[in-house]
Amino acid sequence: MTPSILIVSLVFVGISMLVSMVLKSKLQSYAKVQLSSGMSGREVAMKMLRDNGIYDVQVISAEGFLSDHYNPANKTVNLSPEIYNGNNIASAAVAAHECGHAVQHATAYRWLAMRSRLVPAVQFSSFLVQWILLFGIIMINRFPQLLLFGIILFAITTLFSIITLPVEFDASRRALAWLNTTNIADREEYPKAKDALKWAATTYVIAALASLVTLIQYILIYSKRQRS
Repeated sequence: MTPSILIVSLVFVGISMLVSMVLKSKLQSYAKVQLSSGMSGREVAMKMLRDNGIYDVQVISAEGFLSDHYNPANKTVNLSPEIYNGNNIASAAVAAHECGHAVQHATAYRWLAMRSRLVPAVQFSSFLVQWILLFGIIMINRFPQLLLFGIILFAITTLFSIITLPVEFDASRRALAWLNTTNIADREEYPKAKDALKWAATTYVIAALASLVTLIQYILIYSKRQRS
């Protein structure tokens, strides 16, 4: 790793940590604000699925803080215990967001389909890319093609990060629209739910920017070697 790439990586690591701290703080704060409807995260998720005509998706509890996700392979909305059992604004926002992904899956949302098709390639490239880029930099004068191969692999993970953005934004949009129209979150609760999901989305934006900037730097290193 070159000094410039190391510096950029450290900058984005710092930004990512800061955003994650803010997100954690927001969720902890909103977890103290009880939902006026009194519904738990599980109940919110079940109602959103049913309201969207989805009956083949299970809502289950999964261990781990911020481990919440939708699994399209087995059609499960996985909620951390705090979200699953909590009857607060944070639980409602996160549960509805994950159900937003289930709605995307049920309606064949194209960006989710594209991301799902990339998963095998990303799993393969993520396993190798750091080592190939490292040795590609070391051997750039004797075997520049190795760095090029690493760039191609890294570009796959970058593309995945970028495609993730509309998927996450759309899931939040669906969640917030549903929370608003069903009055699950009232006029005082809705802005807090929106704020929580905004900060959650910011983490994905930072990750995509970091990946894109790093990719550009590797491309510039390779291009410089080709011109010399």
